Amino acid sequence: MEELIKKGTLAKEASVILSTATTNAKNLALSKIAQAFIDNAPYILAENQKDIDEARQNNISEGLIDRLTLTNDRISQMAEGIRQIVSLPDPVGEVLASNTRPNGLEIKTVRVPLGVCGIIYEARPNVTADAAALCIKSGNACILRCGKEAHKSSMAITKVIRDALKTAGLPENCVNLVEDTSRESAFSLMRLRDYLDVIIPRGGAGLIRSVVENATVPAIETGTGNCHIFVDESADFDMAEKIIINAKTSRPSVCNAEEKLLVHKNIAESFLPRILDALSKKGVEIIGDETVCRIFSGANPAAEDDWGTEYLDMKLGVKTVENVDDAISHINKYGSLHSEAIITENFQNAQKFLDTIDASAVYVNASTRFTDGFEFGFGAEIGISTQKLHARGPMGLTALTTTKYKIYGNGQIR
Repeated sequence: MEELIKKGTLAKEASVILSTATTNAKNLALSKIAQAFIDNAPYILAENQKDIDEARQNNISEGLIDRLTLTNDRISQMAEGIRQIVSLPDPVGEVLASNTRPNGLEIKTVRVPLGVCGIIYEARPNVTADAAALCIKSGNACILRCGKEAHKSSMAITKVIRDALKTAGLPENCVNLVEDTSRESAFSLMRLRDYLDVIIPRGGAGLIRSVVENATVPAIETGTGNCHIFVDESADFDMAEKIIINAKTSRPSVCNAEEKLLVHKNIAESFLPRILDALSKKGVEIIGDETVCRIFSGANPAAEDDWGTEYLDMKLGVKTVENVDDAISHINKYGSLHSEAIITENFQNAQKFLDTIDASAVYVNASTRFTDGFEFGFGAEIGISTQKLHARGPMGLTALTTTKYKIYGNGQIR
């Protein structure tokens, strides 16, 4: 707790300076950070390899190791994400509304930073870079707390960021990383009300549930991704196969990967053998309902718990449904409010799906893998919010701001 209080104090002090920093000053710092990632890639990769070696020794799953792993290409993507953030408009100071009252008071609604953001995440070292960059551009200091699996990588990334901040003339304490990776440190950070203005979890269901249940700091709930793709009876099979293969296999360990496939009963006999054979050849384990298991001998029977489970692995739950209404009902019951998709040539069914599915991102004829701050043009994301207050979906710069009323008078009294 002593470490957190010290970091909280330093972050609070830094946030005062950062909140009034000019756009040019913040962009200069971010540009230096992006270049520093490229220049220091060998150092970052060496520290990342230590994390990977420890993870393998601890028998961590390959899916989680994929999340943990950095490469030169991924470091370049981190740098490019930050450069995109540089190119985005600065939300701080934006006037959202202005009106003059009959008494002459001029009232402006203006975007301002949240203050100090706490971000708790797991084995994703790239989150260190994304979170820090978004906080800097939006004028927020941050206290980051990663999982122990990614600690060496995150320490290296944080050091590079803090050195670049100093070079750019901004306080290095705009970005802080908790060195204690114990459960107690995470729990204490959730309750650091005197220093944090918001806490944001980014990880699995257990972490998110822990923050929601234990935090005394206001929390933004980012969600797990039990994402569905529904193939309607009018779907183009070639398009459907391409989308499903991408959504499931391109990176199965991430929250926007497909976890469930729903298929209209009228095309089950013709489409299921084709798509399930293609998925099996890619190494995907098929878990299916009774119809799926009858049509495809390689499927294993699904249990009730499967429909609500986020696998984060090469595993897919497959179910046949009566129609679009049945698909919508199933998704709204078992989905995680993250990302859902329909593949259809029927405009009315597409619109019904878009209008009635309860999720932060809903797609027609596209992969769920696009639910991502980078892909949405935000440069990066702080997380994907599945709640309905303040922010929803991929959280970019504006999601890290709040509003302030600025009132100009000339002697008015009430």
